Amino acid sequence: MSSDPASYARSERRSRDRLPRLLPATLFALIALGLWELYVDAAGVDVLVLPAPHAMFAELWGNAGLLWSNFTITAREVVLGLALALVAGFAVAVAIHLSPLLRRAVYPHAVGSQAVPIAVVAVPLCFWWGFGIFPKLLVIALICFFPVVVTTVDGLASVDPDQLKLLRTLDASRLQAFRFAELPAAVPAALSGARIALAVGVIGAFIAETSTPSVGPYAGLGRQITSDLTALQTPRAYAATAVLFAFAIACFYSLTLIEHRLAPWAHKAKGENP
Repeated sequence: MSSDPASYARSERRSRDRLPRLLPATLFALIALGLWELYVDAAGVDVLVLPAPHAMFAELWGNAGLLWSNFTITAREVVLGLALALVAGFAVAVAIHLSPLLRRAVYPHAVGSQAVPIAVVAVPLCFWWGFGIFPKLLVIALICFFPVVVTTVDGLASVDPDQLKLLRTLDASRLQAFRFAELPAAVPAALSGARIALAVGVIGAFIAETSTPSVGPYAGLGRQITSDLTALQTPRAYAATAVLFAFAIACFYSLTLIEHRLAPWAHKAKGENP
């Protein structure tokens, strides 16, 4: 704990402020689950078609070990795949920003990469790198790559021209201009792109697990959901989906916190607090 009374007071104030912000989302979730339960009971929907929330939560409790073991696999894939997309996307964005020729050569292909069906590339990826985790990481990175590139390129281009002109009058080199003006704009933009990519990154893990072969009966929540639906274990499939849902939310807000820590200047300008 910090010995600074001011820091401690700020930390306590943030903790108190977070509770009212969590309340609307919590109430919305409870209302949605209640309406879901009422609909299933009133309409008499078969559990194989749409399980009620209580059946889903029963599976979460009764199969916690199975869900956890598969969740850890999927979570590692999402985190590493997103990190790979962030590093590669940032590097490509910087390269095409610094080289107009490279932008004209590479940017259209980055756009086109989003239209490539994953099933087409899954087989050669497994042929080249086997049935381990790496082909899955490449699939997730391919899905998450484009949002990082686009937001980073936009961030690099958003620097005030007058600021760059001032740096030139001070005889700053191109590298110094990039370091002191363009890079501070690119970091929050890249992390914003990563947050956008998370919206498809978790489902990207599902696609990666179901489109690339793996060893063993289960190798992640994606394969577990597919196997459970095939075996008519619908409540357990919904329980696994709920785990993915919660994980996506946790990752999104974790990235938001990281963005506040790595680029506090971007949020101070907007008057935002972590």
